[in-house]
Amino acid sequence: MKKWLPLIIIAIIAVGLYSWGKGFNNTAVGYEADAKTQWANVESSYQRRADLIPNLVSTVKGYAEHEKETLEGVINARAQATKTTIDPSNLTAENMAQFQQAQQGLSGALSRLLVTVERYPDLKADKSFLELQSQLEGTENRINVERNRFNDVVNIYDKHIKKFPGMLLAGLFGFDEMPRYQSAPGSENAPKVEF
Repeated sequence: MKKWLPLIIIAIIAVGLYSWGKGFNNTAVGYEADAKTQWANVESSYQRRADLIPNLVSTVKGYAEHEKETLEGVINARAQATKTTIDPSNLTAENMAQFQQAQQGLSGALSRLLVTVERYPDLKADKSFLELQSQLEGTENRINVERNRFNDVVNIYDKHIKKFPGMLLAGLFGFDEMPRYQSAPGSENAPKVEF
């Protein structure tokens, strides 16, 4: 029996290490999948905004046809924003920065369009325009909610792979830290409003 004792101890340690590694890996895989799904929700919200824009542009075009440059700016920004997507398996800080830059371009173009609308009282009172504007506002809120949820899910994943002793296995199993969605540079400064 004494000669089997070292083998039994080694077997118990091996089973324990296997169970620990399996548990860490499976949990990390689940958290990573949750983060990727949540990123898809972020992109889906941005897509909803992009889908509303052609109707908004068409409605504005009917009232403000000589605002062609502003309308084309929105259309071009929308095209750029919808062209820039991220494969969830390649969520890098660089890719997220490119995505965010494209989305900021679209946000800026939309802001310019809505400022232009102020010059057209009939358009501001148009039922279709008001409904589209309301949907756009709701979508902007949804985008913010989904970005925050994405950051929450990424935080859970990152904490899991960075805590000791799991961090020892994270590199071994190929789990890397995921970037969070961050606010645009300069957004910490309140916009200057002048009347």
